Amino acid sequence: MKRKMITCLIVMAFACSSLLLTTSCAKKEMKAWSKKAFTTKKAGEAVEGEAAAPVSGRDARMQELEKARMIAEEMRIFETTNVYFDFDRSDLKAEAQDVLKKKANWLDDNPRYSLRIMGHCDERGTAEYNLALGERRAHAAKKFLMALGISGDRVYTISYGEEKPDDPGHSEAAWSQNRRDDFLLIK
Repeated sequence: MKRKMITCLIVMAFACSSLLLTTSCAKKEMKAWSKKAFTTKKAGEAVEGEAAAPVSGRDARMQELEKARMIAEEMRIFETTNVYFDFDRSDLKAEAQDVLKKKANWLDDNPRYSLRIMGHCDERGTAEYNLALGERRAHAAKKFLMALGISGDRVYTISYGEEKPDDPGHSEAAWSQNRRDDFLLIK
């Protein structure tokens, strides 16, 4: 919960600073930027088909802020997209594999980040059994990421067993939300 709140605060800070910068100088007309401009254009360079005009310091700062906002949003989505498991199982379902493929692509594009995978279980079973099952679930995700080319040195696992439920309820709907792997990016 703290992690989600911190991420939201960072995104809000970038959004507020961007809004402040764009409204403080309303006399100057700003062009809309495409996502391609942020990934291919550096300060002072022109995008394909655009005249080579120098980018002002303010425009370069705006681009940096927007890029930082986009990365913060990507990280928020990365960390809040969990992988879920069936009861008493640690094998990855097709949906889980799709999620992990997207995470592997993001990690390939952002090599300075490492990943902590946290395995969880529902409340059924002994504490020891659930810790072992949570560990198997986290390792299953790690093995899959490694098979996709992510170095094992960048992926850490931990099991919380039943200790950190996402839903404190005592029904199948709650339990299905608690049988999961959570993800945390580490810089």
